[in-house]
Amino acid sequence: MLTYEDCVALCPLSEAEIEAIREHEHIPVIIAAELAAYLIRAPDGSRRIRHIIIDDIRNAEARNDLRRVVELKSILRHFIENHPSHPVAG
Repeated sequence: MLTYEDCVALCPLSEAEIEAIREHEHIPVIIAAELAAYLIRAPDGSRRIRHIIIDDIRNAEARNDLRRVVELKSILRHFIENHPSHPVAG
């Protein structure tokens, strides 16, 4: 049986990036790890993940959760730096 740690090890995204997907999709973290692994390999997956994180930032801003906004912006920056093969687009 695979553990959460096994799933994270199989996924090229960080735990924080997986958590951002979990937060956005309202799913258990192990399913978010599976979704992240699928999305990053999909043709438009990198763009979709960026949009997920941007949506999370907007939701945190709407809640005035400035701590989470800063965290999510750092997560987005890390994602873009580590997946540069896909152009950044709004």
